[in-house]
Amino acid sequence: MFSITVRDHMMVAHSFRGEVFGPAQRLHGATFLVDATFRRPHLDDDNIVVDIGLATAELGRVLDEFNYRNLDDEKQFDQINTSTEYLAKVVADRLVEAIHEGTLGEGARGIRTVAVTLHESHIAWAGYEREV
Repeated sequence: MFSITVRDHMMVAHSFRGEVFGPAQRLHGATFLVDATFRRPHLDDDNIVVDIGLATAELGRVLDEFNYRNLDDEKQFDQINTSTEYLAKVVADRLVEAIHEGTLGEGARGIRTVAVTLHESHIAWAGYEREV
């Protein structure tokens, strides 16, 4: 399986509900380093997985929706604990939508999986991988 990974970051504020989250129940900030990996079994006609410029731009566009926002105020996250794992799924789902819409180019239709990893720090991260 061939793959490429592009990277960006986002800065959010949020809080959690539930005793399991301890002090994170209070409003706090998080800066996530975000990796998006695109995988496919065969390269396209240009011998690439996906246009790296388009993939980088699309990841940036997806993250702009959340960057510098308090996720507690966003309607789409009403009553949802926006855990690192959950946010990785949201980003992956948006990238798969972009593939289906053709935003990443026709060659991207050969991509089979998209994996997103959100790094909370140098010692903790979470991810989500899904089929296209």
